[in-house]
Amino acid sequence: MALNLGFLASHNGSNMQAVIDACRAGRLDANPAVVISNNGDSGALERARNETIPWFHLSGRTHPEAEDLDREIVDTLLNHDVNLVILAGYMKKIGPVTLATFPGHIINIHPGLLPEYGGQGMYGRRVHEAVLAAGARETGVTVHVVDPIYDHGPILAQKKVRVKTSDTADTLAKRVLAVEHELYVDTIARVISGEIKLPV
Repeated sequence: MALNLGFLASHNGSNMQAVIDACRAGRLDANPAVVISNNGDSGALERARNETIPWFHLSGRTHPEAEDLDREIVDTLLNHDVNLVILAGYMKKIGPVTLATFPGHIINIHPGLLPEYGGQGMYGRRVHEAVLAAGARETGVTVHVVDPIYDHGPILAQKKVRVKTSDTADTLAKRVLAVEHELYVDTIARVISGEIKLPV
């Protein structure tokens, strides 16, 4: 039986689109069931509309109390029979009710080789700038299970990307993003096949 995927995204949602495309192409035995964004103007919601996937803007604006927002996110995921939650550039910390409802079944992709260059405030361009500032020769991508601590949960997959001496944060970001799209789809496929076992 195909997995139902629920996406949480804040901005452009290109990783989400890569997963959706893989579902549509039959590369993933999964169904994009719902998209939730904390940003009502996000590209992710526009992509959801274009793909005719149910979408919801849920944020501090729609639910000022954090507990209410957490419960509404859970209810929305459950109402769409979600089995696996996919974070795709989601800039908010996952609430305790969501974590408890989907233990071990919320995954995230990070544009670096965790545990280095992770933690609160380390996302997107900031990661690439830190890699270049450190003079690192390689960076990469990590897919991991989400737990209560930023970028901390069990690592499911990693792939390295060489840092060129000519790299800027922008050129490095572009190459890393291409690997993100590939690795996310491949990791989800391995979860579906049972090759990768989620911790719960």
